[in-house]
Parts: sequence; C-alpha cells; structure tokens
Amino acid sequence: MKTYSAKPSDVERKWLLVDAEGVVLGRLASIVANRLRGKHKAMYTPNIDTGDNVIVINADKVRLTGRKAEQDIFYWHTGYPGGIKGQSKGEILAGKHPERVVEKAVERMIPRGPLGREVMRKLRVYAGADHPHEAQQPEVLDVAAMNPKNKR
Repeated sequence: MKTYSAKPSDVERKWLLVDAEGVVLGRLASIVANRLRGKHKAMYTPNIDTGDNVIVINADKVRLTGRKAEQDIFYWHTGYPGGIKGQSKGEILAGKHPERVVEKAVERMIPRGPLGREVMRKLRVYAGADHPHEAQQPEVLDVAAMNPKNKR
C-alpha cells in the first residue's frame, strides 16, 4: 500500500468565516492555523498547501486571559542605537490596528519559510464585523461552540 500524497491540483479550498468576539486568542489562533495549513483534511500533505481561506472578523474583541494584556509585549528595533521599542497586546488591541494581534498569533503557529508565507496569504483579519468577501460565500466556523473553554 502506498502513502497518499496530495497534488496542488487536487486541493479544493473553502472559505471560512470566524467570529473572534469573546474567543480566547491562543485557542482561536491554533484552530485558524490548523485550518490554514489543511491539517483538518484527510488529504493533508506537509509539503503542499492544502488549507482553506480564513476570514476573521471582530479581531478587536478577542479575549486575553490572565494579565497578558499588560505583560505580553511585542518588541521591535528601529535600527538606531538604543532603539528597542515595545507595545503590550492590550495597547495594540486598543490602538489603530487591533487585527495585528490575531495575525501575529496565527503567524507564530505556522512554519517559517516559503510554504508558511504562502499559507499566511490566505488569512484575512478585520477589526470590525464587516468584510469585503461576501462574493466568496464563506461558511461560518463557530470556534466559540467547539469547546466551552474557547469563550470566556
């Protein structure tokens, strides 16, 4: 018996809509990362992008457990001496681009490299409830109902 290996032409991609309102960030990110990779499908092949397109709405209403809103900090460097800067997850969620918290959480659960970058192109995150992908007729994926711990 031979191991099945999916070909790019065999892959059928669906569009999924995830509402992040009240859902715990890490749990949401792990479910979205698995859907993007295609690990929920029987035809999953590690070296082929078999995943679905995922739209996340209400990213500004995602929940952080514990004191992560104050203590979990994203750092970056400006390139100048002493130019290290940081911003907490709570500040980013309250700021101009709250969708970046969800994007980063999912990105860090996807493998790095060319395939990971290809997978991340299928993720679309929006801070509000509106999205421009109605023409794709996305199926609703209720992450909050999957496990009682997902929504706090």
